[in-house]
Amino acid sequence: MSLSEFDGTQTVYKHSLHSLPMGENYGKKSVRTFFDLRHGKMPENVHFKCPPLLALSLQRISKNRVVSFLMGVIMTIFIMASYMLVSDKKGPLFIPSNDQISSVDVGTSNGSTDVSAESNVLDMKSLVKIINAKQDYTQRKVPEEKDVVETDSHLFSVIPRQFLPGIKSPCWYEEYAAEPDRDPYSSNHFFIHANYLKTLGERLKTNFHRHILHQDGKRFRLRCLPYFYIIGQPKCGTTDLFHRLLLHPDIRYNGIKEPHWWTRKRFGYKHMKDGSEEKYSVEDYLDLFDLVAQKIQQGLSGNSSGDHRALQTITGDGSVSTMWDNRRQEAEPRFLIQDFIHTINPTAKIIIILRDPAERLYSDYLYFKSASKSAKAFHQSVVKSVQLFQSCLAEKSLRSCAYDTNLYLAMPVRLHLGLYIVFLLDWLTVFRREQILVLQLEDYAAHIKVTIMKVFDFLNLGPLSEQVEAALTKLPTSNTRRVADKDLGPMLPATKDLLREFYQPFNQKLAKVLDNNGFLWSGT
Repeated sequence: MSLSEFDGTQTVYKHSLHSLPMGENYGKKSVRTFFDLRHGKMPENVHFKCPPLLALSLQRISKNRVVSFLMGVIMTIFIMASYMLVSDKKGPLFIPSNDQISSVDVGTSNGSTDVSAESNVLDMKSLVKIINAKQDYTQRKVPEEKDVVETDSHLFSVIPRQFLPGIKSPCWYEEYAAEPDRDPYSSNHFFIHANYLKTLGERLKTNFHRHILHQDGKRFRLRCLPYFYIIGQPKCGTTDLFHRLLLHPDIRYNGIKEPHWWTRKRFGYKHMKDGSEEKYSVEDYLDLFDLVAQKIQQGLSGNSSGDHRALQTITGDGSVSTMWDNRRQEAEPRFLIQDFIHTINPTAKIIIILRDPAERLYSDYLYFKSASKSAKAFHQSVVKSVQLFQSCLAEKSLRSCAYDTNLYLAMPVRLHLGLYIVFLLDWLTVFRREQILVLQLEDYAAHIKVTIMKVFDFLNLGPLSEQVEAALTKLPTSNTRRVADKDLGPMLPATKDLLREFYQPFNQKLAKVLDNNGFLWSGT
C-alpha cells in the first residue's frame, strides 16, 4: 500500500513597487514656457527675429496646445528615465501601488519552479540557527499532583484514584440515584449535537438498566475510561490505525474516534451553526465508554459466555488534538493535558503516529481548507506562517511559540503541529518512555500488518485468529485524500524545500530522542 493512499504549478510573487512622488500642487499652477504668448505685445527690449511665415504660424498656435505639447515631452523624458534608472523592475516608476496590482505568475521550466518573492525575504539559515539555539531549553517543571487536582475539583471528584482490580480497563462503580424510568443519556451533549451518535445513545438507553448492579439497597453503574490514547498527529494515519485496531476482539468501539474532550469540549465548545458555546461535562465523556462498561459488567456478573475475556476488554480515545492542543491556557502553560490524564490514570498507554511534517502540513491544508486551494496558495500560506513563527521566536521561547494561541490563530496553515519533538518532550515529563509508542506513517503504510501487531503487543492484547490477521491488510484505507484534492497535485518543489529546511532541526532532535534516523525523513 502506497503512502499516497493516505491522503507543477506556477509560483506567485509580488515586487516591491515604487512610484515617483509628485508635488501637491502639480497641475494647479500655470506653466511658463519659452513660448510665452500671454501678452499681445512683446517687450520692447526683446528682439525676436524669424521668417514671416513662421512668425505667423506661431501667433496662431494657442497657449493650451503649446503647454500640452511641452508637458508631453517632459513626461516622455521622465518615463524613459524611469526605465533606465530602475532596470531591475518589471515596469516604469509611474505604475499603480501594490494594492492595485495582482499577483504576478512566474513561468516554470523543466519541472522547476522559481521561489516566490515572499520566500526570498526569509533568511532560513538565520532562522535555523535561532531554532537550534532555542531547542536547548530547560525542561518544564511538572506541577504537583495536588495543584492539578485543584484546577478541576469536579473532575477528580467523579473519577476515583483507584480502579477495580482484575479488570484491564480503568473502571469503577458509581452510585446511580436517578429514577428508574429516567433516560440517563437525555442531557448528554455528544448525543444531542452529533446525529451519528443518537443511534448509540438509543442502544445504550435500551440496555442501561440491565447492567445496573444492585447492592445494599443501592444501585450502581460501571464507569470506565479509555485504556489507550492515540494522541496525534492529524493527517498521519490515525483514523486508519484506529479502525484496524478495532479488528481485535478485545477492543470495543465507543462510537466516536475523536471526542476532543480533554482539549476542547470540557472548556467550552462553540457550535458552528448557532454560535452558542457550552461545556461538555466529564459525565458526558464517560457515557461514551458505556459500551465497554456494559461488556465488562456482563463478565463481572457472570452473564457472558466468555467471562474472562470480557474482563480484558478495552477501548481508546483517538482525539489527535490531545498531543498539542492547550490553547485554553497561557502561551507557555503550566498545566498540560497530559498532567490531567496522568493524574487520573498513571498507567495509560499513549500512541503517537507521525509523518514527514512537510507532507503532513500539505495534507492538513488540503483537508481543512474549503475553498480557493492550490499549491501556489499553499506556498504563500507557508511563507507567511514561517514569517510569523520567526517573529514570535524573536521575542519568546520555542515552547511559548509552539503553544501560543494568538500565533496559532494568525497562521494561515498549522505549521506548529509539525514541531513533534516539542510536544513529545512535554509528554515524556509525566509518562515513562515505555508507556509511549511512537510510529511512523511511512513505515506503517509499507508494513501495515507488522506495525499493527506491534501495537497489539504494546497494548498487551492476546493473539489473533487467522481470519483477523488476514483482514488486517484487506481492510480499505480510511480517510484517504479526496479526489478533488488529489487533482491539485503535490506541493511546489520550492515549498517542500522551504519546509524541509524549517523542520530539519526539529526532526534531528526527534530522531536523536527516539534513537531512530527514520524520523529525519531524509529519504521521503
